[in-house]
Amino acid sequence: MILQQSEEADKRGLELGRKQGEALENTLRHMIEDVANTGGEEEVGDYLIGYAIEEAEGMYESRNGQLEWTEPGDSNIHVEVSIRDVADGRFIPGLAPQVTLIDQEGNRFGPYRHHLLWHPYLYHYGRNWHLPKGGTYTLVVRFDAPAFPRHDKVNGLRFENGAECKFDRVEIEIGER
Repeated sequence: MILQQSEEADKRGLELGRKQGEALENTLRHMIEDVANTGGEEEVGDYLIGYAIEEAEGMYESRNGQLEWTEPGDSNIHVEVSIRDVADGRFIPGLAPQVTLIDQEGNRFGPYRHHLLWHPYLYHYGRNWHLPKGGTYTLVVRFDAPAFPRHDKVNGLRFENGAECKFDRVEIEIGER
């Protein structure tokens, strides 16, 4: 899909949006290829759905209005999900993706909701998980259509549906705790 110039979207604005998407794609590629243990991205309808899996990690969480550092405890992986606009590559906020992992024996883990996480260079949806073992998994990401309003009579009739994406043969190494 290509976004069109309109009353709401001039040529320069569309170019700047595409540049945001290119910067995000470069950052996501760095996470998937250089930082995470595994990752990938697929196009599904209006969306680019990606994932990265790395060792579980601590993070600040809000408790009673205060930020508190929380260690990962018995979690042994961190699953990150990126959902981007297929037209310009920009991150899509305000979603509530559900992730399920299925091992080779058919055991299902999840679905678990992944919340928006602030990261020093890559917004993503994510959470720590505990898996009983490493191995080959199927990773399923599912989310409903976003509820946010859309500007632009020409380009705004988008994201009418949610999506589901299945990544087969995801090799997961679990961290030692």
